[in-house]
Amino acid sequence: MPHDDTKAPPALMINEDAEAGPAGEESSATLFRRPVLARRAAVTFLYRQLQFLLDLAVLAVAFSLAYRLRFDFNIPEVAREPLRLQLPFVVLIQFGALAAVGVYRFIWRYIGFSEMKAFLAAAAVSAFVQILLRMALPGSLAEWRVPRSVTVIDTVLAFGGVFALRVARRGFYERFERQFRSSITGGRERKRVLLVGAGRAGVVAAREILGRGELGLDIRGFVDDDPEKERRVIQGIRILGTSAELPELVRRYRIDQVILTFARASREEIRRIALICEQAPVKVRIIPGLGELLEGKVTVSRIRDVEIEDLLGRDPVRLEEQQVRDFLAGKSVMVTGAGGSIGSELARQILRFGPAEILLVERFEGALFEIDRELRAAGALCRVVPLLADVSDEGRMREILGLCRADVILHAAAHKHVPMMESNPREAVKNNVLATARLGRLAGELGVGAFVLISSDKAVRPASVMGATKRMAELAVQSLVGRYSTRYLAVRFGNVIGSAGSVVPIFQRQIALGGPVTVTDREMVRYFMTIPEAAQLVLQAGALGEGGEIFVLDMGAPIRILDLAKDLITLSGLRPWDDIDIVFTGRRPGEKIAEELQLGSECLENTRHPKIFVGRIDRIPAADVEEGLVALSRAAHAGSDSDVRRILGELIPEATLETG
Repeated sequence: MPHDDTKAPPALMINEDAEAGPAGEESSATLFRRPVLARRAAVTFLYRQLQFLLDLAVLAVAFSLAYRLRFDFNIPEVAREPLRLQLPFVVLIQFGALAAVGVYRFIWRYIGFSEMKAFLAAAAVSAFVQILLRMALPGSLAEWRVPRSVTVIDTVLAFGGVFALRVARRGFYERFERQFRSSITGGRERKRVLLVGAGRAGVVAAREILGRGELGLDIRGFVDDDPEKERRVIQGIRILGTSAELPELVRRYRIDQVILTFARASREEIRRIALICEQAPVKVRIIPGLGELLEGKVTVSRIRDVEIEDLLGRDPVRLEEQQVRDFLAGKSVMVTGAGGSIGSELARQILRFGPAEILLVERFEGALFEIDRELRAAGALCRVVPLLADVSDEGRMREILGLCRADVILHAAAHKHVPMMESNPREAVKNNVLATARLGRLAGELGVGAFVLISSDKAVRPASVMGATKRMAELAVQSLVGRYSTRYLAVRFGNVIGSAGSVVPIFQRQIALGGPVTVTDREMVRYFMTIPEAAQLVLQAGALGEGGEIFVLDMGAPIRILDLAKDLITLSGLRPWDDIDIVFTGRRPGEKIAEELQLGSECLENTRHPKIFVGRIDRIPAADVEEGLVALSRAAHAGSDSDVRRILGELIPEATLETG
């Protein structure tokens, strides 16, 4: 299909007359830049001519030296005239070969072994042409025939010389750049660092650090557990030992930082190294996205501290991107709770898959303003529609869906804080259950293609009002399956690190204030995932679901909250109980020691995605769900908190709610 420039997004359109005044007059900015550009072009032209002259000089010297080597530096009189005749002829062939293979398109300061292939190709072409001409020339032109030995020696010297010239140019450039960048640091003492991982990623990282003086890093050595690399030298940097020797190496070389340079380190490996560095003790840092570094997409300026997400002990979810793209591309996608942690991340990730528009539904004006501004600043190519609305307002939601005609609804709006909902059960029911049920019905009545409910692991055998309302929301959504053409499904996952009100930000604030860090119970464990992982699971589930499923992420082993607190204290450069105290406050209302992702009676089946499972759960008859919703609505609007607890307990037999 031919490309239609007239349909290019406004953000990508270039107005070539943007700086022209009336009647095509040039602006002062254009007139000012013109001599600058002209001078730059002149300098570039002169520099290129100098490159050509240097190459010609190297080629000429190489040919002359090859003759001298052929005759042991004593060229006989009979060979001197052929030398003078052949020299320009051979240099022209070699210069042409270099140009033909594209050597002059290379940037000298980035020359490396990958470019050597072009020089080898040019050498082969040049030697082949010379030998072919030697065979083709008649005896009357014998003086034009270059001796075979001279051709061999000259080829090695000439092309080795022009390649060496570029390597030397790169060396001078990098040395100058290091000196220049070091001057930017103002003469501050550089931090002594060890690089953990002497693989390809480590080599690339070392080369980048050596060329980036402004980072203020002094590489003292590599650390690698591969026995074949022991005591070897890479990029002039010695491999000093294994990770087990880190504490001794830190003391011996007075190391300030240890930098992890794995291309794709498992979180177990990161945790292991972090614990070793804690014993040293020394600050441990990491270069995220080293896979991108290998591809030249990022630089080591992204070195950062190891964060708690790096220590989750489990690899992140990977999207089947084409499947998600098929689900979202060209669609109108509504996100409720769009200003929250999950909702805003959903909106960010949806942008990648080419939707026609994103409908941002949020009741808090400030949060809606921030995510709307962020998406527009990110250069969203789709229509972004901020909609100030409460999902509990049926009239407003009907109006929005009637006007906007959403194809997909991702329902993230909810009350989620367990202790808060224990104190406000009626509000939990209004928002988490009744609003979800009404929005689900509206989606079916107005022909929405898919409705995805964001649920929680707390919905399994709920011990809290929040968990019970989430389980009831699942039942309400499942009861709509088959009544409408809409695909209804739910997604369960555990605690989300970094979300508003979650344990990690609370611990971080407590550490910043000097402690103590408060943990409810020494044995309490939770499943954890990052905000991007949670959003990805929702999108993948929407693409996978056929209707009626509850999707569950393979979240690996649960993590003790106490261990999480100790890790956060350690990553802050402090010691648990010595620098920051940890106190145990006792379980709060509605909290369980351990969360579950499924009931014993539930059956989890594999899906196409290796990290996502689908729960096949016996549904409650739709009529019973409707009766329960009516009873909950009466209790939430005209009853008491105890009425709400009692009805939830009756509707969800496996729940263990306090009825007081």
